[in-house]
Amino acid sequence: QVQLVESGGGLVQAGGSLRLSCAASGRAFSMYGMAWFRQAPGKEREFVATISQSGGRTNYADSVKGRFTISRDNAKNTVYLQMNSLKPEDTAVYYCAAGYSTGSYSHAYQYWGQGTQATVSS
Repeated sequence: QVQLVESGGGLVQAGGSLRLSCAASGRAFSMYGMAWFRQAPGKEREFVATISQSGGRTNYADSVKGRFTISRDNAKNTVYLQMNSLKPEDTAVYYCAAGYSTGSYSHAYQYWGQGTQATVSS
């Protein structure tokens, strides 16, 4: 089992940047594919990005491609989401997730963090 704690959210102006972190505790972080999802008020949770166990493969939602970068440091049991050129529509609670596989569907992930709020003002 793994516990996930997100940090790094906040308030930023449009065009700015935020870097989210997700610290994992428990065993064998490197066994898990990791992902970021987000949920805006009144909307369904949506896929943002995923990274394979080794970090060699990544995948992004079209809405963030070219602006967001997912990475991981298995020595630090941490996954990151660098968010650049932020837009007001990026405002959401961002969730970190861990699973035994990777994919863009939430049911691929067994473990979830509590989320961190990112707000982008216009």
